[in-house]
Amino acid sequence: QVQLVESGGGLVQAGGSLRLSCAASGRAFSNSAMGWFRQTPGKEREFVASITWSGGSTHYADSVKDRFTISSDNAKNTVYLQMNSLKPEDTGVYYCYVFSMGVRDWGQGTQVTVSS
Repeated sequence: QVQLVESGGGLVQAGGSLRLSCAASGRAFSNSAMGWFRQTPGKEREFVASITWSGGSTHYADSVKDRFTISSDNAKNTVYLQMNSLKPEDTGVYYCYVFSMGVRDWGQGTQVTVSS
């Protein structure tokens, strides 16, 4: 199926920024959706953002839509998550996904830690 490789996580202070990347390879996934979930300590896994591969329609969780921006580079089969004004509650493991042909595939996750 689709293999997803995530990068860009790290440790930042509150108010800082990080840019996550997710590169996809494997089967074709035209007209797919890609995006991010996160697993935050003390909380259930939650949806963060998504984007359609063709057309660039985006959707965000209410908690991040004023601070995060999702985008894609179709030539590189890569989706990005620009995270600004980070808060300690943004801390968690961020998982990239792609949904196409009725199948959802997941990356291994990348750790984001925001200190107060």
